[in-house]
Amino acid sequence: MSGRPDARQQAAAEALEVRKRMRETEEAILSRAPEHDLVPSLDRIAAVMELMGDPQKAFPVVHLTGTNGKTSTTRMVERILRESGLSTGRFTSPHLHDIRERISLNGKPIPAEKFLAAYADAIPFIELVDARSLAEGGPRMTYFEVLVAVAYAAFADAPVDVAVVEVGMGGAWDATNVADGTVSVVTPVGIDHERFLGSSVEQIATEKSGIIKADAIAVSSEQLPEVLQILRDRAEEVGADLAVEGERFGVLTRELAVGGQQVSVRGLAGDYPDLFLPLHGMHQAHNLATAIAAVEAFLGGGEQRLDPQVLGAALADVTSPGRLEIVRRSPTVMVDAAHNPAGAIALRDALQDSFTFARLVGVIGIFEDKDATGILEALEPVLDHVVVSRTTSPRAMAADRLGALAVEVFGEDRVTVVAELPDALDTAAGLADEGGVAGGVIATGSVFTAAEVRMLLGATET
Repeated sequence: MSGRPDARQQAAAEALEVRKRMRETEEAILSRAPEHDLVPSLDRIAAVMELMGDPQKAFPVVHLTGTNGKTSTTRMVERILRESGLSTGRFTSPHLHDIRERISLNGKPIPAEKFLAAYADAIPFIELVDARSLAEGGPRMTYFEVLVAVAYAAFADAPVDVAVVEVGMGGAWDATNVADGTVSVVTPVGIDHERFLGSSVEQIATEKSGIIKADAIAVSSEQLPEVLQILRDRAEEVGADLAVEGERFGVLTRELAVGGQQVSVRGLAGDYPDLFLPLHGMHQAHNLATAIAAVEAFLGGGEQRLDPQVLGAALADVTSPGRLEIVRRSPTVMVDAAHNPAGAIALRDALQDSFTFARLVGVIGIFEDKDATGILEALEPVLDHVVVSRTTSPRAMAADRLGALAVEVFGEDRVTVVAELPDALDTAAGLADEGGVAGGVIATGSVFTAAEVRMLLGATET
């Protein structure tokens, strides 16, 4: 008995030390250039991978790119593969609350000890490549590049049977692209990150098509004709098989259901009727069709039908935090990470499709480098009022400036500017209550907005 308190104290001390090391490590990573400020190149991450013995080659990869829908589709693919009996790694970005969310093992954020171990494995080589780059007048590795190195080291060490990897930005020069995807997935392509990817969908599609590798199977969601042609050209160039939604797979039927939707899907290898998907919006049904095709491509080359019971069990457990997610009732408060016009249009359509509010109020916070007017115009038809604010992110547009843009779209009577997000949320809830029990709030405009509202309301599970 006398030894038990000492054991508990030792365990508590060790846990405290891990938390301290995790804070110090995260601060060191955050001291690097952020993921939106980079010098496009695979040279640095490729050099680190080579020095580490190319851990990204220790497991097969399902690689996903696109403008919208990447994270939800990634989570669906991983969940189906895990339910199929495989040990999985999942890499997504950005995170909502904890940096470890980006690197998941078997559906759970990587434990702090494993994160620290992978970082310890990678950092000597990262620092060596930093020194070489600085000596040549180049930059240190970025925040995102370091996290990719940590993720691939962790997946190799686990080890995982498959890694499901979402790009950070673009495709060809995205740091994740040092891995060669057995299956490459392209979700809908639109305009975003123009500074790095180009100002036309053709330029952006060309960059994103770079994840399609030789002899891979490529799976594409429905695309604009000009985007689809670029994907076809890339697949032909490298000898990949391209399966396109609407041609070889797609959504057959869809009905609203309590807590989500009932969807029937045609996959590459068969039909899957009456699947319950606990996510809202037609765009999520299309994400599901793409995810099913990707899993079929990985498990059986697109020729082996998935077990319907396994598929059903996986989908019943699918989540996509921060994507049209209800985080509170009375009034209903939802968050969505839409941060470009295409994402805002998908959100608008989902709100019209899946919800009936007597009064819907938006809490809007948008980054300075985003198309704020395009986002506001997309949401205007479904919002009775907007409360404009800003998050704690240094990239956030000032509330007054965003408010002036909102007035141009909504008119002065439908816009309230509240500088602090907690106060903005309270104001929006009060305005929604004017609609009675059928009032609602949607907080959107950036991943940061969704994350901070989630945290304010105590929703931290991911």
